[in-house]
Amino acid sequence: MSQQQDTFSRVTTGMRVVDSTGVEVGTVDLVQRGDAAAVTVEAPTPVDPGSSLDELIESAAVEEPDVPADLAARLLREGYLKVTTELADTGAVYVLADRIAAVADGAVRLTVPVAELPAEE
Repeated sequence: MSQQQDTFSRVTTGMRVVDSTGVEVGTVDLVQRGDAAAVTVEAPTPVDPGSSLDELIESAAVEEPDVPADLAARLLREGYLKVTTELADTGAVYVLADRIAAVADGAVRLTVPVAELPAEE
């Protein structure tokens, strides 16, 4: 296990997230381990007009991560955190695993400022 993976494995939901400049970004909402097999993001399948309401709701459910497909593929491959924050209009940003500098004292420290984190769409 690389040092980066070891650091990432210590992150848990609810931890505080602090960017490289010391700004408190928010709290970890989701920890998604990387999956090297997650190379492509498939387009949603068209919904059959005869579908039940439950199926329509399910097909409209937001898949994580809610970002453009190329970035989503990278997040899924490398692993990411979803961070709830008041600093983004959408209320959440994503942190690639390689943007984590350290995990200590119940906080995740980042290698980049919050402005460089992709916001949820």
